[in-house]
Amino acid sequence: MNEKTYHITIVGGGITGLTAAFYLQREIEAKGLPIRFQLIEEQDRLGGKIKTWRHEGFVIEQGPDSFLERKTSAAQLATDLGLKDDLVRNSTGQAYIWHKDKLVAIPEGAVMGVPTKLMPFVSTDLISLSGKIRAAADLILPATEGNGDISVGDFFRRRLGDEVIENLIQPLLSGVYSGDIDKLSLLASFPQFAQLEKQHRSLILAMKHSRQQTSGQGKPKGIFLTLKNGLESLVEGIEKSLPASSIQKGTGVQELQKKENGGYILVLKNGQQLETDAVLFTVPHAVAEPLLRPYASVPSLPQAKPHMVATIAMAFGENAVDAGMDGTGFIVPRNSGAKITACTWAHRKWPHTTPGNKVLLRSFVGKSGEQSFMQQTDEEVLDAVLHDLRKIMSIPKQPDFYKVTRLQNAIPYVVGHLDWVQEIKGKIQSSLPGVLLAGASYSGVGVPDCIDQGKKAVSELIASVEPGR
Repeated sequence: MNEKTYHITIVGGGITGLTAAFYLQREIEAKGLPIRFQLIEEQDRLGGKIKTWRHEGFVIEQGPDSFLERKTSAAQLATDLGLKDDLVRNSTGQAYIWHKDKLVAIPEGAVMGVPTKLMPFVSTDLISLSGKIRAAADLILPATEGNGDISVGDFFRRRLGDEVIENLIQPLLSGVYSGDIDKLSLLASFPQFAQLEKQHRSLILAMKHSRQQTSGQGKPKGIFLTLKNGLESLVEGIEKSLPASSIQKGTGVQELQKKENGGYILVLKNGQQLETDAVLFTVPHAVAEPLLRPYASVPSLPQAKPHMVATIAMAFGENAVDAGMDGTGFIVPRNSGAKITACTWAHRKWPHTTPGNKVLLRSFVGKSGEQSFMQQTDEEVLDAVLHDLRKIMSIPKQPDFYKVTRLQNAIPYVVGHLDWVQEIKGKIQSSLPGVLLAGASYSGVGVPDCIDQGKKAVSELIASVEPGR
């Protein structure tokens, strides 16, 4: 009697879905599992937000440009793809904050905006005397009572006051989550801060202790990694490793049908019907929700207001830009009046991305509640960005070339996000056995977070179709 062959479908070809496909294929091959799978991607390319533009010797990221080394799954994926030797660490240098139309150095010892050294914080122009006195209250305030979720803004305002939040912490944290920090869930986004406060009571003392534990001798090394040919190398490596027949691009899922005798039928937008035993949805929740709703009362993402962000990469000759200082870039507080939210001097932070005698600037546009740039042409976005940059840098010429990329940003995790995730996954498990959810809508927006979710889903998928194994 022939052993039954099970079928798994992965919906979504971003890094979460690709990771799941890659490690599922490895498990099938290593253990001889009677499983085949199909990855469905609506776009004509894989990778989702990960997209690298290689142009005239430049390596330009149009989405995320790197990942934290301490979150090891991304580097492990690169190693598993045979790309370990392509990993590149960022160059370190002074980072700045836009303050009153000039660049001010982030105080030495500030960890995610929390001061850990006295004199650099006392002497900085970023915070007034009253703001510094208010921040010092953290040293005597008791820890937050209870274990319930609160906003990131509420947490830091209680510890350090409004000024440190607006001028230091908000612009730093917005590099990860560009939503409103006064709605952003602390437990879903930065649980480590809640844990540190519980352990040390004072956030300043906690971050100082953490910094002492990790500091070593000599010049500090960069904490971010990427690949010398861009993050899209991960996408390309996975695609090459998978059977061509297992990937279907250019069509999405129109309908999910639950079969009476178990399993599912996926009706694709090209009219094809695909029978499958298990489904992993890695698409944004807004895409998955209407497919699941006929079978489960799936709640929408709470208070979700996704907004668009844009990156603009600009290439110049080496003498065409003068920042008047060394460093790797700057961030912009939301109360600055500027359109941009940050700018990376990519040729300094990532020297491998830029040919010799060239400069590469990468700026970011798009604040929560400010979406006017979406109605602008690329040329108008360029003009607005250069208008801001020229307030603090000498840029007399137009760039040799530029590229504007608009992205729907990952929806910020509002207060209560973890409870929402638990509720929705519980309802799916009871109503749609063998259907799983993973990706940036649920348990982390960074590249390693999505990779972790994809890897975790593999064992769950295999168990759903072969519970005895």
